[in-house]
Amino acid sequence: MSSLKTKPAKTASAKVVLAAAAADIVLILAFAAIGRDAHHREQPVLGVLLTAWPFLAGAAAGWVIARVWRSPLSVLRAGVPVWLGSLVGGMILRALTAQTVVIPFVIVATLALAVFLVGYRLLITAAAKLRGR
Repeated sequence: MSSLKTKPAKTASAKVVLAAAAADIVLILAFAAIGRDAHHREQPVLGVLLTAWPFLAGAAAGWVIARVWRSPLSVLRAGVPVWLGSLVGGMILRALTAQTVVIPFVIVATLALAVFLVGYRLLITAAAKLRGR
């Protein structure tokens, strides 16, 4: 019986994975901070964390489900799953914890999180293609 060798999945460098994870966290925190500032909420730091945690948890789920560490800067393999994870997971967790989930907020969150979480990956991909020319 011959043994089949499987090629290990190519994984991005630890630096790239950590940078992408940090960028996702910072951008989700920025999303929460902008929203809280627009609505003049109290407790700026704690409030941002309270607003952001469901989206951060959803993004973490997106990272795990899509194995984003393999290609953390890919628009389709990372950006879209992290965006959808943060959006869907965030809204579900907000609903389960009696936080506001209304259509206008869902629309704003959909657009803002897409611009942030997919957007920077699009910019990096475009810059890499331009450098390659």
